Amino acid sequence: MTWAASCGSWLKRALRAPGHERNTALLVGKSALAATLAWWVAYDLLNAASPAFAPFSAVLIMNATIYRSVWQSLRYTAAVTVGVAVQAAVGFVAGPDLFAFVLVAVIALCLGQWPALGEQRSQVATAAFFAFSTYVTATGTGERVSQLGQIIVLVLVGCGVGLAVNLCVAPPLRYRSAEHGLRALAAEVEALLDDMSDGLCTGDVDAERARQWRAAGESAQRAVGQARAGLSTAENSLPFNPRRLLPAHRGYLSFERYRQSVDALERAVYQLGSLTRSLGRWRETENTYTYAPALRAYADFAGSLRDIAHILAALDSDTLTEQAEEMCRLASIAQEALDEVLSTAREDELPLSDASRPYGVLVVEAGRLMEEFQNTCDVLKETADA
Repeated sequence: MTWAASCGSWLKRALRAPGHERNTALLVGKSALAATLAWWVAYDLLNAASPAFAPFSAVLIMNATIYRSVWQSLRYTAAVTVGVAVQAAVGFVAGPDLFAFVLVAVIALCLGQWPALGEQRSQVATAAFFAFSTYVTATGTGERVSQLGQIIVLVLVGCGVGLAVNLCVAPPLRYRSAEHGLRALAAEVEALLDDMSDGLCTGDVDAERARQWRAAGESAQRAVGQARAGLSTAENSLPFNPRRLLPAHRGYLSFERYRQSVDALERAVYQLGSLTRSLGRWRETENTYTYAPALRAYADFAGSLRDIAHILAALDSDTLTEQAEEMCRLASIAQEALDEVLSTAREDELPLSDASRPYGVLVVEAGRLMEEFQNTCDVLKETADA
C-alpha cells in the first residue's frame, strides 16, 4: 500500500466514525488554529520581538481534555515565570557573561526538579535559556526588563488562546474512553477463558498450554492499566466542558459503573493469574486420583464465564439494559456450572486440602471468580435500572 493510499484510508476512518483517527485529526486541527491565532496576536497586534513564544505555548498546552489543558497551562506558565525570574535575578546582578549563564543553568535545572510543575518541569531551564538570550541581545536595562516581561505576556497569550480554542472548538468529551477500556479488558479475559475452556475440556493440561495461559494472564494485567487510563481520560474530560450540559450527554456524567466493573475485572484477572499458575504446576502424571471429570466441569464453568466476558467486550451504553439482563442470566448458568465443579470434586474425593496438588486452589479461585463476575453483572444491572 502506497503512502498516499495509507493517508487516504486514515482520513476515511477519521471521517467515518469516532475513534483514534478522528480524535487525532481534531487535535491537530485545533492546535494549528490555536497556533495561528496566537501568532497573529503576538506578531500583528502586540508587535512582539519574539512572537514564536505565543504559538509554541498554545500548541504545548493543547490536550485531549480541557481539564488537562488547564492544568498544563498553569504549570507551564509557572515554569516559564520561574525560569525568567531566575534569569532576571542573576542577570541584573552578575551581568550577561559566561559565569552568569552557568549560574542561571544550575539554578534553573535545580528548580526544574520541583514536582509541583509536573510534566512542565523542563520548561524552567528552557525559559531561562531563552530569557538569557533575550537579555544578552537587549541594549539597555529598560529594554531588558521589557523583553523579559514580554516573554511571560506571550506565554499567557498562547495559553489563553489555546484554552479558548480547546473550549470553543469541539471541546473533547471522552466518555466513550471508559467504555472502550472496559471492552478491551473484557476481550482479553474472554480470550483467556475461551482458551482455558478449550484446553480443560480434554481433561488434562500440558506444560506448553499452561505457559500460554500465564502469558495471556499477563496480557490481561496490562489491559487493566489501559482500562484505568481510559477511565481517567473520560473523567477528566468532564470538568470545564460545556458539552456536558447538553441533553445528549447528561447520561454520561458519572463513570462509577465503569470503575466498579474495572475493579471487579481486575480482581478477576488476579484470580485467573493464580489459577494459571496453579495449572502450570499440574503433575504430568496423576495416577492417585481421577481428576478428568472435574477438569471437564471446570471447562464448562470457564466457558460460562467466557460468555459473560463476551458481552462485556461488546458493552454499549445505548443497549446496556438488554446486555445487563443477559449477563445476569448467564451468571445464573455460571453458578450452576460452579456447583457442578464442587459436586464433581466431592464425588471423586479430590484432595482439596493437599497443598501439593492444585485441586483446592482451583476450587477456591473458581468461587472468587464467580463472585467478581456476579458483582460486575449486578453493578451494570443496577445502573441500567436506575
